[in-house]
Amino acid sequence: MRLGAETVLDDVDLHLYAGEVHCLMGENGAGKSTLIKALTGALPLDAGEVRIDGKRVRFTTPAAALAAGVSAVYQEIALLPNLTVAENICLGREPRRRGLIDWNAMYRRAGALLASLGLHIDPRSRLSTHSLAVQQLVAIARAISIDLKVLVLDEPTSSLDFDEVAELFRVMRKLTSRGVAILFISHFLDQVYEICDRITVLRGGRLIGEYLPTELLRVGLVEKMLGRSGAELSTLDRSDADTAPEPTGALLEATGLTVGNGIVDADVRLYSGEVLGVAGLLGSGRSELARAITGIDRADAGVVRVDGEHARLDEPRRAIRRGLVYSSENRRTEGIIGGLSVQENIALALQADRGVLRRLSKARRRELAVSWIEALDIRPADPDAPAAQLSGGNQQKVLLARLLALSPRVIVLDEPTRGIDVASKVEIQRLVGELADNGLSVVFISAELEEVLRVSNRIAVLRSGRLVDTVAADELTFDSLLALVAQPEDVS
Repeated sequence: MRLGAETVLDDVDLHLYAGEVHCLMGENGAGKSTLIKALTGALPLDAGEVRIDGKRVRFTTPAAALAAGVSAVYQEIALLPNLTVAENICLGREPRRRGLIDWNAMYRRAGALLASLGLHIDPRSRLSTHSLAVQQLVAIARAISIDLKVLVLDEPTSSLDFDEVAELFRVMRKLTSRGVAILFISHFLDQVYEICDRITVLRGGRLIGEYLPTELLRVGLVEKMLGRSGAELSTLDRSDADTAPEPTGALLEATGLTVGNGIVDADVRLYSGEVLGVAGLLGSGRSELARAITGIDRADAGVVRVDGEHARLDEPRRAIRRGLVYSSENRRTEGIIGGLSVQENIALALQADRGVLRRLSKARRRELAVSWIEALDIRPADPDAPAAQLSGGNQQKVLLARLLALSPRVIVLDEPTRGIDVASKVEIQRLVGELADNGLSVVFISAELEEVLRVSNRIAVLRSGRLVDTVAADELTFDSLLALVAQPEDVS
């Protein structure tokens, strides 16, 4: 199929079979989102055709795709948190009696759909009271409220922990057992190889090939996605670096840090030029720790010292003046301002620190943006480009540029590679290593344990709000780190 004047997709074939999970792989810009939009009626085709059960169909609207049994659930859940679970499942398709909504029938229908997936969720409960993982499953329940034939899942696991991913995979297998075809998009290679029956790879809008997971090693998959060899994709492994600092003279030291129930009595030490990884399951206190040491959230107890001196970090401005900056895991809501240009996004923090009376000149803002665009290889290299149009990886680089413009001594990165493609992850990881080599201290938080191992000198392990251990990365393997992270609390 071909779409758009710039040939966003060119002669791409995709075959989905009933009862299979088919993975669509490719870096940002490969054409995955465009293909999904074409399959779900959000964009028209310029050439090619779509067939369901051997019959040619042409979707001019998403409603037409739904009517044909094609539904999608996206990373950003398009549900209404102020409504009940049942209302979200039946929205637009509410059962009616004498022209009015039949509430009891709606609750029964929603309950039956949830039960058919093995989900024990009260259909009368408000959606906002449930976790993100449950909301994902409710979105899937809504998708199967039609005569579902094809379900598209676009990055559904990006914010889920191990147990929640396992529950999602259970539901996916239940759907495939009924003959539903699932198109699964993910940047997590371990999940791809766990759940998928076949893999289609796109690169630059073109089809690279269709493969069985058993025929294609992970490194081979990455090479096909990026068009580069494994040697070119090697990343800086901080665990073997000779730059690991001596355990004296901590740049940042937090003692007895407590923030509600999120972090309890945590002791943290960070040395100059070190990458300190933070590993833990979702809800272990990773973000709470990051936000406390950078003044985003006020600690209930504990002492923070910078260069051995007591530091009052009860607001971000005080932390910034001590050289501590924070990059949120919520890139879209607490990071990039999509309506502003790249230049405006980069200058934002520096201008805020200077105050409204000390305005940066237009020439200074442009000089600042151009220098960081070049230094971090932000693409496109256009300071005036709207930030919303950049890929996830390049948006993350813009956020890094914004923080680095403050000349920090410590940068705390909370999930800096979430939702970005493999090539962009490699670039971000390399940047982290280069920053540390230049003397910047980095706190690196990621749900991907392999990534934490790869970039860190030491790793702080969190469980249920407590920092249970800090271990040199070169003393750990993936399995041993996973055991530390997932160890039950009643095991000593």
